[in-house]
Amino acid sequence: MDTKKDIATIDDIRLLVDTFYGNVRKDPLIGPIFNGVIGNRWPEHLEKMYRFWQTVLFDEHTYFGSPFTPHAQLPVDRQHFDTWLGLWHGTIDQFFTGERAAEAKWRGEKMAGMFRTKIEYYQSRSSTPLL
Repeated sequence: MDTKKDIATIDDIRLLVDTFYGNVRKDPLIGPIFNGVIGNRWPEHLEKMYRFWQTVLFDEHTYFGSPFTPHAQLPVDRQHFDTWLGLWHGTIDQFFTGERAAEAKWRGEKMAGMFRTKIEYYQSRSSTPLL
């Protein structure tokens, strides 16, 4: 029997974000990048991600900022984004099913595609984005 439910509360978002970034931190490809950039500020980063996904999935505006800016100079390519998406989808599927779970996957795909395109643009031109 499937006991999964949809993403419905801030506690669900915390479970998703905490588990996902726990997996990210251990991943041999993207873990070193995240750990190197975030360092000892993981609690702060996780809090920001709770607010981001609360804003995106529940339309409760608790996140303010520019999500792309911190990622603009990362040394990443398609393989990094594919790994990120695989972990994101796997974490969602581990705990959730339903309309918001599907939306979280879709939003993750759109965000990864946009970030990858913008990062590749700046890398190919040896330029930096306006911050």
